Amino acid sequence: MGKTWIIIIVVVLILLGAFGQYVGVKNTLVAKNEAVKSAWSQVDVVLQRRADLIPNLVETVKGYAQQEQTVFGDIAKARSALLSAGTPSDKIAANQQLDGALGRLLAISENYPQLKSNENFLRLQDELAGTENRIAVERKRYNDALQDYNTYIQQFPASIYAKWAGFKPNDAYFAASEGSRQVPKVNFSPTPAPQPAPAR
Repeated sequence: MGKTWIIIIVVVLILLGAFGQYVGVKNTLVAKNEAVKSAWSQVDVVLQRRADLIPNLVETVKGYAQQEQTVFGDIAKARSALLSAGTPSDKIAANQQLDGALGRLLAISENYPQLKSNENFLRLQDELAGTENRIAVERKRYNDALQDYNTYIQQFPASIYAKWAGFKPNDAYFAASEGSRQVPKVNFSPTPAPQPAPAR
């Protein structure tokens, strides 16, 4: 067997090895990308559930707090933005707006003792709290799947094959909202004790 044939066989084996590695990496990329999409669909389901609860909650609060029209308008705009958002990045941004508007709505209840004791409001508040917990769990799963995908796609040699196959990093992470980063102000100054009435 001549040197030419040996070189041809070695080159063919190298090409077959590279092609096999490309196929393996591409299959892994497809699987990780599908895991991100699946995790996102779970987030989407719980975001939709929360969006469905909001109109009932707003109507209940309106019965007691008609003058809070600004908050109601903010919630309607944020909910509409969430429902019409097409991409995960748009939904994440709309979700942060909705978080802030919902926080203001729930803070209103502190000013209306009758609302705080309303059975319908309490039930909706419990459902919303349960949904918020589910959103937190699904957001974490989604962020973990996205991080796994992004880490893999940027590691060598997967990064080379990913470019060839058209896979790109995805930066649509859920992050803490700006409001949650601010330190709450707590006032521990004691309230002055009532003074006894002077003796007569």
